[in-house]
Amino acid sequence: MTISVTIPVFNEEGNLRQLCDQLIPVLESLQQPWEVVLVNDGSTDGSAGVLDELAERDKRIKVIHFRRNAGQTAAMMAGFEHARGDIIVPMDADLQNDPQDIPVLIDKLQEGFDVCSGWRKERHDHAFRRKFPSRIANWLISKVSGVDLHDYGCSLKAYRRDVIKGVRLYGEMHRFIPIYASWLGAKVTEVPVRHHPRVSGSSSYGLERIVKVVLDLVVVKFLDRYAQKPIYVFGGFGLLNFLVSLVAGLCAIYLKYWAGISFIQTPLPLLVVMSAITGVMCVLLGLVAEMVTRGWHEPRGKDTYIIGATRNIESGSLAGGD
Repeated sequence: MTISVTIPVFNEEGNLRQLCDQLIPVLESLQQPWEVVLVNDGSTDGSAGVLDELAERDKRIKVIHFRRNAGQTAAMMAGFEHARGDIIVPMDADLQNDPQDIPVLIDKLQEGFDVCSGWRKERHDHAFRRKFPSRIANWLISKVSGVDLHDYGCSLKAYRRDVIKGVRLYGEMHRFIPIYASWLGAKVTEVPVRHHPRVSGSSSYGLERIVKVVLDLVVVKFLDRYAQKPIYVFGGFGLLNFLVSLVAGLCAIYLKYWAGISFIQTPLPLLVVMSAITGVMCVLLGLVAEMVTRGWHEPRGKDTYIIGATRNIESGSLAGGD
């Protein structure tokens, strides 16, 4: 078993040496081959120089430099793609995650789980700017996704390599990796981990995080339910608009012939036309989305299902067949 620790880095010059001084003894104590993949996400301070110095000092420390800032999700994705370990452990570079918790996460995977998420039960963050948005975000994600975790925002997690192989992340969706893994049939659990106050640098997270989480959650829910049948979303909304158009038209006719109110005295005729046009556009957009979906799966030979295991199944044709 080999272990890869992946760490996105953005303007953490004051923390990097101490981070490695804390992390390396913990990894050594595991008595397993290990590596640390540090991804410099376009830092503008002296982080790049410190990273190169650390890599020069220990060849098991790998460094990736981005040309410009691409965000935490992209940096985490780069770390996953360049990690070679059987178990991948992402964490933050700000010293708020404790490397001493890594063996706890890995031990949990040895119990048969595929994903173990850290839960910062006692957080040392600003109550209103960090804790409050985090609680709202975690509650929303758990309710919508059906994967009940206390702390989606904690970067300290442990994954078996096969459950995140092929997972593509965009935007700010790194917090949803346990959900993607659960879709693939992974067994997900969590354990309490320590959390330390930030001593150097500054956090870029705030109340706007709730807005990002809500928007990303809409995408995740869409991919979960309708990625294979987008016509259900667009067509359903189109049919709803047709219904609004029909009801508005009937109301306009009723007012015209039974109440003596002319069409031009109400906005109903305009609502009929606009709703009908919107309905047609939504249905057509749904058909285009269906063609795009098939164009993605069929030429690439991508299946719309995932096989976990087989029994007595062999590749190729049946014996005696042509």
